[in-house]
Amino acid sequence: MAGPLTALRARRAPDPEQAPQDAGPPGRRRAKGREKGRGKGREKRKRTGIRRFFTWRKLLLYVVCLFALLIGAFTVLYYSIDVPEANAQAKAQSNVYTYRDGTILARTGEINREMVSLDRVPTGVQHAFVAAENKSFYQDPGVDPMGILRGLVNTVTGKGTQGGSTITQQYVKNYYLSQEQTATRKIKELVISLKVDQRSSKEEILRGYLNTSYFGRVAYGVQAAARAYYDKDVDDLTVGEGAYLAALVQAPSQYDWAVATPKAKRLVTQRWNYVLDNMVDMHWLDPAQRKGMRFPEPVAPDPAPGLGGQAGYLVDAARNELISSGVSEQEIAAGGWTITLTIDRAKQRALEKTMRQGLDGSAKGKRARADAAGTQGGAVSVDPENGHIVALYGGRDYTKHYLSNATRGDYQVGPVFEPVITAASIDTKARQKPAADRLRAVRSTARALGMDTDSGGFDTEQSVNLGLMGSSPMKLAGVYASFAHQGERVTPSIVKSARRGDETAGPPDAVGDRAIDAETARMITRSLVDDGRPDAMRAVRRPMAGKGGVSDDKRAAWFVGYTPDLVTAVALFGEDATTRKQIRLKNAGLQRVTDLWSQYTDRALSGVPAAWFEDGSGAIPVPTPTTPNEP
Repeated sequence: MAGPLTALRARRAPDPEQAPQDAGPPGRRRAKGREKGRGKGREKRKRTGIRRFFTWRKLLLYVVCLFALLIGAFTVLYYSIDVPEANAQAKAQSNVYTYRDGTILARTGEINREMVSLDRVPTGVQHAFVAAENKSFYQDPGVDPMGILRGLVNTVTGKGTQGGSTITQQYVKNYYLSQEQTATRKIKELVISLKVDQRSSKEEILRGYLNTSYFGRVAYGVQAAARAYYDKDVDDLTVGEGAYLAALVQAPSQYDWAVATPKAKRLVTQRWNYVLDNMVDMHWLDPAQRKGMRFPEPVAPDPAPGLGGQAGYLVDAARNELISSGVSEQEIAAGGWTITLTIDRAKQRALEKTMRQGLDGSAKGKRARADAAGTQGGAVSVDPENGHIVALYGGRDYTKHYLSNATRGDYQVGPVFEPVITAASIDTKARQKPAADRLRAVRSTARALGMDTDSGGFDTEQSVNLGLMGSSPMKLAGVYASFAHQGERVTPSIVKSARRGDETAGPPDAVGDRAIDAETARMITRSLVDDGRPDAMRAVRRPMAGKGGVSDDKRAAWFVGYTPDLVTAVALFGEDATTRKQIRLKNAGLQRVTDLWSQYTDRALSGVPAAWFEDGSGAIPVPTPTTPNEP
């Protein structure tokens, strides 16, 4: 008899016909459901294409394999690269400098070096070099991986091409290898540095570094540098003097105090302080002693023999141009180069004769001679078509006045800066801007035309209007050549070619990108035709444009003028003959500097047919030219 309980059980019992045939116990069914869900998840997460190669495990495997390959490759290199014999620096050849027609101008290249033992170098001076170049020198294995990485980061981020080289690496490069900037040379440098560090003591390496480093002024080694910069033996150097020499190694030509620009002087002073501060950090210098130290200015240089007259100025200009184009100072000093300059001998003679007569020829009497002695002259003449410097005057004599007046940029430019202001103001938008934005527009235009806008004088609208910024005859010749070349930037260049065996070097094309609009350049030329002094126009008797004036502090007189085929910047600077400090000009004003420009231009273009300025519609109205003067 079926009761209520039996009926309830019957209702709960599953229907055998409706139950799945493969159904098992409830626990198994739940487990199968989870497995089925996980299966679907795997199908959804399944990687396709390139993603299947980049799981975390595979990425780690790739890194390990790469690391193993690098170790293997470095091991092979380590055992295949031997420490070579010393390089051929001891057999250095002369460099030959020629005019553009091949006539020899000068030969240079004598090696000035005196090897000294480390015990002759004061300990403080040794520490100054280590503090400047490689604070971890006494602990590192010859290379500094973090320094190399830091150098790569700085190069990539535009903070300078710093290689992160240790003192050992620099010694290896100087003594065993060359100065070429190639990956092969760098790899050899790393391997040899590790081996040298294992075979030699730190004292031996430091001695080799100090005796092979180049310091400028044709001085190799710390003893030659001590003589060249402080006129003393290395034994007698102070810590401050040693810190300057240590700072100098980074950029000898730029940091030589005798020729450094105001900006370069700030940079080398900052680096001098950096060296001393590092010495304090390393407990090599007492903080109280550091606080009382003052920058020790080096003595004036003693120029190399055979570079008297204008030859030294021309050679220096060519060397500096090659260095700025990427050739290292050590490569040039090693010799073997034939360097052809763009200098035209006839124009060079004409410029030298004009400047010599203008500066000293009319000096009669004691007072007149004193005035002449207190006046320095500099000039640069450029072909605006290609930017080639055809003549350069750096001063009365390179052996007596080492600093080139053609390239120095420490005198105010005064009124000759006005065309740059005009070029910036032609932009109608700039006219509507606030004063600060107009100062930035002028600064931008000046930079585009090749001027150094970090030298000061661009701080206020008043300083811009008065031309208080410093610049050089070479820079201003480039600015005005850009006006003459329809607004394309012209960077004056003095190196035509440089060859050493199969190796060639040289600056980039002197005519570069557009600096200002072509129509703006033509408008500037029109204004300078009208503004050019009538006496200068009568003297050259051909179309010319120019601008002259005396600086606001009365220490410099300028005239920058151009014909369609020649741009020349002439400057007279007031300088005390004894102290070399700037002074006010006495009998050297606008008329005198204008006469120098016109006399040179007339001589330089003698026999050359007069050319006309051209714009989009035809010739710019100027006085009708007549037959030029004969020499």
